[in-house]
Order: sequence, then C-alpha cells, then structure tokens
Amino acid sequence: MSEGSAAVVSPVKAVIVPGNGGGNVESCIWYGWTKKRLDKIPHFKCLLRNMPDPFTARESIWLPFMESELQCDSKTIVIGHSSGAAAAMRFAETHQVFAIILVAAYTSDLGDENERESGYFNRPWQWEKIKSNCRHIIQFGSTDDPFLPWGEQEKVADNLSVELHKFSDRGHFQNTEFKDLLNVVKKLIPTPV
Repeated sequence: MSEGSAAVVSPVKAVIVPGNGGGNVESCIWYGWTKKRLDKIPHFKCLLRNMPDPFTARESIWLPFMESELQCDSKTIVIGHSSGAAAAMRFAETHQVFAIILVAAYTSDLGDENERESGYFNRPWQWEKIKSNCRHIIQFGSTDDPFLPWGEQEKVADNLSVELHKFSDRGHFQNTEFKDLLNVVKKLIPTPV
C-alpha cells in the first residue's frame, strides 16, 4: 500500500443489527433477504446473527457483541433496525464505523418498560461523536410507523444531519424485501475499475 492510499477506506462488510423480539433473524422480515443479496457482491460480506438477549436488547450485552463477535469497525456498514438502530447509534458514539444505516430509529424509551430496561435511553445522545465516527449516516423512516412517532425519527435525522429516506407507507419496515436499502448499501461499496 502506498503512503497516499492509507487514508482511503472502503467497506468490506455489512452487519445487520435486528430489532428486538427474538426469532430466527435469517427468516425475519427483510434481514435474510438483504443478507443473501449483499453476499453476492464480490469481496463483500454481510453478517446477520441472532443477537444475545433478543427481547430486551440490552446495550450492555449488544454493544460488546457487536464489537467482539460481529467485529464492527471502520470498514463496516452497520445496518440497524428499530432497537438495532439505537444500538448502532450508541456503538458509533465510541467506535469508528464506515457507515450507519438507521431503519426506524428513535431517541427515547417511548414510555415502554422494556425499552427503558435496554439502557439506550438513560442519558443524552452524543450526536457530534456519532457524526465524527461515521463516514456516512443514512436513515429510513416512515410517517405511518405504528410504534414510533414521526417526531422521534425526525429528531434523529435533524441531530445527525442524515441522508433521509422519508416514506409515508412503510410502517415499521417489516416487509420481506427492502430494495431501497439494498440500493443504498450498493452505492456505498466502490465498484472495481
């Protein structure tokens, strides 16, 4: 590697961090569909694993798992859905990643005991640290999400100055396919000359 090319960083993998709720993530909503398509890209891989503590999704368990088991780093595109989006944002407060793609992201426990127990919402968000640790921040949100008020999603977009993909008909993004997400990830991966 020449001296001048040391600063060029390209993503080598994506990691999908699912929402809480349990179940086999490979067969859950768009997660497995997306993984199969990303794995077809040459010199790129996608990791999708069942997370420990899948129902409460505790930060104290998920963030160490993202670091040690999923090896999220400066060459990783972290795709977080719902609770996974909260995990991606908290992870990016203290770790450099290539990109975070936030799907159905929110900023508070929404008055829900399980969300409160997760630990993501017990302190202010470090927006500037997240921005400085990510080369790209992209967000997918929908105004008709039955679980997240638009104001919650908008607060993430405003504080992180994201590339926002705003919809009015996607709910909580629980479809079996997610072509818009796939296209966004593909744009982040440099094509060989």
